[in-house]
Amino acid sequence: MSVSETKSMNRRFLRTPMREQIPTIRKSNYHEVPYGYNEEEAVAEAKRCLQCKKPLCVAGCPVNVQIPEFIRLIAEGEFDAAAKKLKETNALPAICGRVCPQETQCEGLCIVGKKGDPIAVGNLERFAADWERSAGKVAVPPMSPKNGIKIAVVGSGPAGLTVAGELSKKGFDVTIFEALHEPGGVLLYGIPEFRLPKEIVKQEIDYLQKLGVKIECNFVVGKTQTIDELMAEDGYAAVFVGSGAGLPSFMNIQGENSVGVYSANEYLTRANLMRAWQGTAKTPIFKGKRVVTVGGGNVAMDSARTALRLGAEESIIVYRRSESEMPARAAEIHHAREEGIIFHLLCNPVAILSDEKGFVTGIRAIRMELGEPDESGRRRPIPVKDSEFEINCDVVVIAIGNKPNPLIPTTTPDIEISRHGTIVANEADGRTTKQYVYAGGDIVSGAATVILAMGAGKVAANTIIQDLLS
Repeated sequence: MSVSETKSMNRRFLRTPMREQIPTIRKSNYHEVPYGYNEEEAVAEAKRCLQCKKPLCVAGCPVNVQIPEFIRLIAEGEFDAAAKKLKETNALPAICGRVCPQETQCEGLCIVGKKGDPIAVGNLERFAADWERSAGKVAVPPMSPKNGIKIAVVGSGPAGLTVAGELSKKGFDVTIFEALHEPGGVLLYGIPEFRLPKEIVKQEIDYLQKLGVKIECNFVVGKTQTIDELMAEDGYAAVFVGSGAGLPSFMNIQGENSVGVYSANEYLTRANLMRAWQGTAKTPIFKGKRVVTVGGGNVAMDSARTALRLGAEESIIVYRRSESEMPARAAEIHHAREEGIIFHLLCNPVAILSDEKGFVTGIRAIRMELGEPDESGRRRPIPVKDSEFEINCDVVVIAIGNKPNPLIPTTTPDIEISRHGTIVANEADGRTTKQYVYAGGDIVSGAATVILAMGAGKVAANTIIQDLLS
């Protein structure tokens, strides 16, 4: 093999890197960390794809994006066509390209990844969507004639937005009911600006509105109106529930009601939706000099990295397992370490300490060791006797998960609920126990990923089309 052939083979197995803000600068601002590919970089990365006849990557995508096809179009310089190919199956490619865990889905099955770096599917998805938007090429796809059937969608997170887009293209009259004052759900209030710019979310929602989707904000289904009232009084033929899992979980330990203790949900909502980081918000946030975040998922990483940008001198992650068991994306852990986040692994809080006025002064934690795997497949953390120690801090963020809000289940008594408070829905079709009521996303699965919620939304949309048009 010649030298040039050897270099070509090496390039095949090395991913085209994405330029980023340097850590010492980005940890003090809210600008997006990765800059994204330019055209030359995108074409170079796309040309690494083998164009497999039986692409395993597609099987790993919850919304069944035709990955080799859109990548081939990028490699050929047909960027507009690539974006349109993406949108045939994914209504939110600019979002998915930024926040989906590709390493465990499409990229995890990439054949190129068997010998080197998998194709950067997420980076290329982001490129195509961003190129379409910046070039002013966003266009409404072919739409089915209006059929006069009204559909209500509860929640404007990824599941709800996906259902709304799919049904609107098929001629349904779709209205999204959102409890907050802006649409976007977890995409808006949960994921920080430096990971998912809010302008991107707004532009994706604008695209859905161009498809004819209507959005009513400040509308709490279960309080403003119940599901039964929407169907019986307002004439909605079907309802999709995609209200997510917005009820935070706590540890139920001593001192958890101290001043300076936040759920990650509240902490990130104040910072993201209420824009507390700008300093002019009507709902400010106690920034803290030394912030401890408890948890090891993406939400914990988001919280710890947000604390730095709010001005914390030290931001600390406390997680009860080792790094290899962390559910957060590898990229988020990497970025957190680059920014100087301190990791206290294999330890867990047993109490939150406070002063005589009730303000947080620290946590008491205990060392852990890993035992046999539990039901999640990860090794179970076991406390080490007589290993307690203290960490000084003035803010504690609890990021150990969320549960569904019980409002909809309690106001819709004929919907079956699991022992975890989630709505019981058939994974294969999204149907609940109530006729013409469907559900998907975190309200069914518990807190999961954006792309899994979108996949559930797409399944439910196909079922609604089948049930109402067949």
